[in-house]
Amino acid sequence: MIVITAPTGNIGGRLLSLLVEAAPAHGEEVRVVVRDPARLPAAVRGRVEVVTGSHGDAATADRAFAGADAVFWLVPPDASAPPDEAFGGFTRPAARAFAAHGVGHVVGVSALGRGTPLAARAGLVTASLAMDDLIAGSGVAYRALACPSFFENLLEEADSIRADGVFTDTAAADRPAPMVAAADLAASAAGLLLDRSWTGVGGVPVLGPRDLSPNDLARIMTEVLGRPVRYRRLPLGELRSALLGHGLDEAFVEGVVAMKRAKDEGLDSGAVRSPQAGPATGFAQWCARTLKPAVLTAPEVADAR
Repeated sequence: MIVITAPTGNIGGRLLSLLVEAAPAHGEEVRVVVRDPARLPAAVRGRVEVVTGSHGDAATADRAFAGADAVFWLVPPDASAPPDEAFGGFTRPAARAFAAHGVGHVVGVSALGRGTPLAARAGLVTASLAMDDLIAGSGVAYRALACPSFFENLLEEADSIRADGVFTDTAAADRPAPMVAAADLAASAAGLLLDRSWTGVGGVPVLGPRDLSPNDLARIMTEVLGRPVRYRRLPLGELRSALLGHGLDEAFVEGVVAMKRAKDEGLDSGAVRSPQAGPATGFAQWCARTLKPAVLTAPEVADAR
């Protein structure tokens, strides 16, 4: 029995599609934990066992992980709580349930940076690495999928790219860093969940084919989209003000700012790139397949009558 948390999200949804097709051939069943079962794709609802609720809730975790052999663990973003609570507080009931029910293997979504001087002051990343330690302490065999930033983050910039040809971030324009597609992360998770010959605790960096700077991203987007795209560096103070203006928890905002500062100082640059077991999607390929339709499709205009 493989249990998938966050099965309707950007990563979990892709993983669910992969496992629903592959699990039967491996003699596996699939269970999902979801707040709203109606959000599950109609094609998979009859092919998985469903536990309704939040996987951060103790009673739900107890039901979800009873009889589980392997678990895919992902903490959903929570901008209403401090980072330690958003990651560690959310995970603690599950860690207790892993131990109580003898779960053998857990694959979790985490971040790059472990073992670096920046890891202790990287905000959300620091909290994510502490979450890994919490899960590892439950006695399971654990693999933390250590991720950089996702290509999909640029979808939040689609309107700005369409209207002004501009995308923003806080990193230096010429600083290269790894980036990855969510589909590649899902494929890596599927491989680990289906072949559980691994033991112990460790991290698995999931990186794109090569490091890219914001200037590289702008150049590639310009080529693929067929229109000029440029990068504007956002000062950290401006980012902080914008996030606070949206009503986010102050401690969470400081966690985002600390993470962005650490990434700009090279947090993600220490991972050694090695051949991945699964696919490694290039940025140009992702742009053509995912970003270009989002940018070139104008949003619908509401009827003002």
